[in-house]
Amino acid sequence: MIDLYTAPTPNGRKVSILLEELSVAYNCISVDLSRKRSESFKNISPNNKIPAIFDHENSVSLMESGAILLYLAEKYDGFIVKEPGRWQTIEWLMWQMSAVGPTFGQVHHFSKYNPGISEYSEIRHKKELNRLYEVLNNHLFNRQYVSGPGKGIYTITDIAIWPWISRFEWHDINLRDFKNLYEWYINIASRPSVKRGYQIPYFVHEIPTP
Repeated sequence: MIDLYTAPTPNGRKVSILLEELSVAYNCISVDLSRKRSESFKNISPNNKIPAIFDHENSVSLMESGAILLYLAEKYDGFIVKEPGRWQTIEWLMWQMSAVGPTFGQVHHFSKYNPGISEYSEIRHKKELNRLYEVLNNHLFNRQYVSGPGKGIYTITDIAIWPWISRFEWHDINLRDFKNLYEWYINIASRPSVKRGYQIPYFVHEIPTP
């Protein structure tokens, strides 16, 4: 059994979507991000952030969503490309972790929650956000998924990126302006496991539709 400590954020939804896709039994523990976390949670997640998991079968605790996705994909042998394409999958997963997550998070902080506090920060991070949208849209030209041979295979890379793109409304982005990205987004949004995983640990709203 997997214990999943999570909240309805892009990073949290990555893991719940993968668990749903894998059809793995898991116990969802909702974490209130507005409250101080317990010491027992810190033992699972030393960085004191979600998501985190505890795998009772192997007595393994993990924090950091990218590491969790890799662990689950390898343990259950699903949604990670073998050769050829394994390193491309990891490459784009790292792109999400190092570029999309931090940049989009700063846009949320400055433009959505604290508009007007720092015009420089708003402009700087929004410019980089738009560049990253372009990078992904260009990469998806003539591709169905981000990594894998041919037109690609649905992997943890798509699962990692998609929840961040699902906040396109927060970014003041018209997703239809990015044809390849729009088609990719709609395709993944239609998956039953994505629909279920998006609502973990509880329903906030329906999946945004461009």
